[in-house]
Amino acid sequence: MALTHKRTYSRYTLEGLGLFGKTIRLGRMQRRLTAQELAERIGVSRSTLQRIEKGDPRVEIGLMFEAAAILGVKLFDADEKGIAALSDRTDDRIALLPRHVYKTGKHLVDEF
Repeated sequence: MALTHKRTYSRYTLEGLGLFGKTIRLGRMQRRLTAQELAERIGVSRSTLQRIEKGDPRVEIGLMFEAAAILGVKLFDADEKGIAALSDRTDDRIALLPRHVYKTGKHLVDEF
C-alpha cells in the first residue's frame, strides 16, 4: 500500500495563488462571463475553473495563465509585447551567468 505525500506550500505561495485566482474571477465577472462560459473557453470543467478562481496550487499553471490571457488579465505587469521583451532581457541576463552551478568543497570563513 503506497502512502501519498501531501505537498505543503509556503504562505507566500498560497496567498499569491489566491490573489491570482481572485484576479481571474474579477476579470470574468467584469466581462460578464458565467463560470461555465469561461470554463468552456479554457477547455476545462466548471469545477476546475472554480479551483482556478480559488487559487488551488494543484491546478496546472498553464490553465491559470490561459484563463488570465482569455480575460485580458495582465501578467508580470506587462502586455504581450512587454512579456516578450522581459523574456528577452531575462535570456540576456542568464547568458551572462555560468552555465552550471557548482558547490565548492571549501567553507569560507568570513569572520574578521
